[in-house]
Amino acid sequence: QVQLVESGGGLVQAGGSLRLSCAASGRTFSTYGMGWFRQSPGKEREFVALVSRSSGSTAYADSVKGRFTISRDNAKNTVDLQMNSLKSEDTAVYYCAVTSYYGTLRYQYQYDYWGQGTQVTVSS
Repeated sequence: QVQLVESGGGLVQAGGSLRLSCAASGRTFSTYGMGWFRQSPGKEREFVALVSRSSGSTAYADSVKGRFTISRDNAKNTVDLQMNSLKSEDTAVYYCAVTSYYGTLRYQYQYDYWGQGTQVTVSS
């Protein structure tokens, strides 16, 4: 089992930046793909970004492409999400998740373990 703990959320003005971090337990971190999702009130949880096991490939939702960057450090068991040029519509609870599947995985059911989430609020 993998335990995930997110940090780095907070309140930021539109146009600002935040960096989210997710720390994972376990010695098999490098065997999982890592993703970030987010959920706004009244909306379903949606895919944000994904990084492969070796960091060889990444994928992003169209809504964040060019503004967000996902990265991972297998030595530290962490995955980060650098968020720039934030907009009010980025306001959500952000979750990191791990997946044992391969490919571009944009759906919740494709992920095995989830963190508890961290709140990001962007004021306009």
